[in-house]
Amino acid sequence: MNIYLIGFMGSGKSYTGQQLATALDLPFVDLDERIEQAEKRSIGQIFESEGESYFRNLEAQLLRATAAEGPAVISCGGGTPCFHQNMDWINTNGLSIYLKASVQLLAKRLKKGQEHRPLIRGFNTTELEGFIAERLEQREFYYNQAEIVIVQDDNQSLVPQLLTLCENRLKI
Repeated sequence: MNIYLIGFMGSGKSYTGQQLATALDLPFVDLDERIEQAEKRSIGQIFESEGESYFRNLEAQLLRATAAEGPAVISCGGGTPCFHQNMDWINTNGLSIYLKASVQLLAKRLKKGQEHRPLIRGFNTTELEGFIAERLEQREFYYNQAEIVIVQDDNQSLVPQLLTLCENRLKI
């Protein structure tokens, strides 16, 4: 069974996913990277040239393709659960884990790599926190449908807690 990590950008899906995959001796898949590989261009370029609808359709296709690949830890894009009934599909086809973080923690993390994220490039701290709060309000309905919700603080490693939860749920 696949383990799907969901949450807002900056919640640690890729970082935590790689660590969890290593600990469980499973492959790690970053859905955003898979989309970029399939299209041979960045997500920003896809959005710019093809639009969000094209991107979300491709994202849904590649998400569903993960079911045929065998067990893995999969990091989903921040918006993945919110389109094309993806959250229902994730919950039917794997174990979903929402890495929940506060607006302030997300802003702190995103400030560090802000220039690499076109959606938030150039925002000051107040604008960034406002953007995050607005998007979280739109997305939390989907995120909270995850089987497991992990509330994180800045200093904790999520892997020990996730390992226990995954082992109990998946009978590893």
